[in-house]
Formats: sequence, structure tokens, C-alpha cells
Amino acid sequence: MTEWQKTNWRNKPRVQMPDYIDAAALAKVEAQLSQYPPLVFAGEARRLKQHLGAAGRGEAFLLQGGDCAESFEQFSADAIRDTFKVMLQMAMVLTYGAKVPVVKVGRMAGQFAKPRSAPTEVLDGVELPSYRGDIINELAFTPEARIPNPSKMLQAYTQAAATLNLLRAFSTGGFADMSMVHSWTLGFTDEQDVQKYSEIADRIQDTIDFMDAAGITADTTHEFSTVEFYTSHEGLLLEYEEALTRLDSTSGNWLAGSGHMIWIGDRTRQPDGAHVEFCSGVLNPIGLKCGPTTTAEDLKVLMAKLNPENEEGRLTLIARFGAGKAGEHLPRLVKAVKEEGAKVTWVCDPMHGNTIKSATGYKTRPFDSVLREVRDFFGVHQAEGTVPGGVHFEMTGLDVTECTGGVRAVTEEDLSDRYHTACDPRLNASQSLELAFLVAEELTNLRRDRKKRAAG
Repeated sequence: MTEWQKTNWRNKPRVQMPDYIDAAALAKVEAQLSQYPPLVFAGEARRLKQHLGAAGRGEAFLLQGGDCAESFEQFSADAIRDTFKVMLQMAMVLTYGAKVPVVKVGRMAGQFAKPRSAPTEVLDGVELPSYRGDIINELAFTPEARIPNPSKMLQAYTQAAATLNLLRAFSTGGFADMSMVHSWTLGFTDEQDVQKYSEIADRIQDTIDFMDAAGITADTTHEFSTVEFYTSHEGLLLEYEEALTRLDSTSGNWLAGSGHMIWIGDRTRQPDGAHVEFCSGVLNPIGLKCGPTTTAEDLKVLMAKLNPENEEGRLTLIARFGAGKAGEHLPRLVKAVKEEGAKVTWVCDPMHGNTIKSATGYKTRPFDSVLREVRDFFGVHQAEGTVPGGVHFEMTGLDVTECTGGVRAVTEEDLSDRYHTACDPRLNASQSLELAFLVAEELTNLRRDRKKRAAG
């Protein structure tokens, strides 16, 4: 077997990637990026892999969330802070429900490229190339804006580096203090329309009060005031990924230096394709989106290609079927994993299978459909005796109106109020936290059932 090289993907069929007009400009950008420092480091990626392995065994739980597509125009410290803040709140609630550590992974500092269902789009009779994310082209519907521009990779790198710098400061600088995080959550549950979650919030407060009385505080315990926070994105634009790939001197393996975890989308998971080839050779944890068209045989081939050593935490399978469809599709994939004896971490993405077009013309996702798919996911794993290892949400800490429903009842008529996404609709801060409480209930019930069976 020939040794893997970071350029191998160039000899494979490529999909969902732009054709750059100016080859010389592209080569110049790639050369420049290849001299830049990596955004993440091999030790961090290995540590995340260990945490994901624990999630696969039921000894941790993954919370993965963030933007559909990061925007250059909407980039701000406040937006990063608000998404980080709501993820900390969600993680605290999930920790209480699962009674295991919650692994926090943001769709941040790299989620700039988006696959599209069609290469072009038509508006008022004019057909132009599709918008593919700010790292490739621009959202404005003009011929000039839609031309792929390689220099955008440099801007993406700069924004990702600034985002990571701020996330690392928030993670260790006191912002993540457990008492502060819970005080934010109490503010949410104090409001009249969400008081049904106040019982869980009160129990969390009792636990914090007990630890405080025992002398376990931010002043005495490092873990009380800091968190580990990782980044992830779809490894779609392989010129960018290759340029940031570095050889790890400790292990002699290759690291995708663009983010701690990268995933392969449902549209780019061809076993002989460029994206699978690239991801097969880097040491990072790899995610694989599994949709309704994923067959058991597809999955077996991909698991062998992406995780030939059957390493725990290496491969996360992200199920995305749509409400009411997990019961039809997920069991065959779970059985395929069992037949292979494969070590994987199962995660639910209830967003991508539940996108609809509202009567008002906006793309949206109904909160109830998102919740139903999560419950279906847990139900299948309970029936199969396997571990539901995490959840994957497109969300923001901002008060947007992009997904309908939730206790504060965003309606289709409300969508136009604050619809800011560059691509797909995201849960807002209130909907995200409410979903965390509902997932925590599922985790609590699962834990109780396991105890009963163990005692039975």
C-alpha cells in the first residue's frame, strides 16, 4: 500500500467544489496558506478523539453546534460570545441529564463552505452559479459576485484564527465559570412561558450550592471555571484543507490544521471520491453524515476506508434523516455497524432532514420536527441496545427568527422579522436552550431504563 499524501485527493473524482478561473491566483493563495501556522494542533485533535471515544461508549455526550455557514459580513466578537454562551448553557443542562461529561464542539472557525443541491440558481429569469459560502464566492446575485475567488481563503483563515483566539480566551478566562453559566440559564427559566423547565434548573442550582458549601468553587477548582471547547466544519474546500495540513512531529501522522474535527457531507461521501480520500489520511476525528440514501454496504465500505484500525473516537456517524424517518433508515445502519464490530460514535443531526419552505417563502425548520427526530434517534438506539452519543445542531446565540415553534412560538409570519442566515435556518438562543432541556429529559429516561435493566 502506498503511503498517503495530502495531495492524493487531486487524482480522485471531485464534487461540490468550485472551478477557479485563475489557476495562477489559486496557486499563489495555496502557497501562502501553506506557510501560515495551523489553526489547531495535533495534541488537541488527539484529546478530542479520546473524548469522542468516551461518547461512543456512553461515558460522555457530544454537543456539536453553531452556524450553518459562517459569514464574513456578520462576523463579530459579540456573535461568537453569544453562540459560545448558549452552548455552555446547553452543555450544563445536558450534563445534568446525562450524568456524564459533555464534549463541546462548535461549528465555528472554519464552517465557510456549503454544498448545494444544484450548481446554479435562477432569480427573475436570470441563471447564475450557486452561492457556495463566503470562502468561495459571494451571496449577492450578480455575475461578478458568484465567480469563485481564491483570495477569500485568506480572509477565511484570518477570521478563523481570530475566532479561535477569542474562544480560547472565553474558555479559560473566567467567562465559563459554572455559577455564571447557570445564572444565565436561571434567567431563561424564570420567564413565565418556560417555567416547566425550572425544576431541572433548581436541581442544578442545588448541586452547585452543595459544591460551594464543600469548598469546590472557581477559586479552588480549575475545572469549575474553565472548559475545553473544540472546533469543527465540513471539510469541503479541499484546496484550503490541503494547504493547512501539517505533519505532526510527535506521531509522524498528518493533521488537518484547519479545525479539530472535520466531517464529510451526505453529498460528498463517495468511497472513491476526493473528500473521502483526503479525510482517510489525517489524524483528526472524522464525522460522516448518514442520510436516507446511505446503504448498509456504503457504510461498511466507508468505515473500512476512514477507520481501518477501528480506533475509538476516530469516526462519528452523524444521522440526518428527517422527522419520522429515523425508524425506517437508522436500524439498518446500526445493524451494519454491529456486523462489522465497528467502534463508532452515533450522533443525531435533526436539522438537515427537516428543512421546508414556509407559506411566506422562507426556508425554515419546525421545532417540533427537530425534536421528533431527536426522540426517534434515542428510540432506535434504545431498541437496538446501542449508545446515542450526541446531538448536532445548526444554531446561533442571536435572537433570530429562522426556525418556527418553540415555547416562544416563532410563526411563519415572524420569519421575516430577523431572518439573517446566509444559507440554512438556525435555532435561536431560546430554541437551542429549550431543546437542551428536552434532550436532557431523554438522557435522564435512558439512564433510568438502563439502571432498571441492569437491576432486572
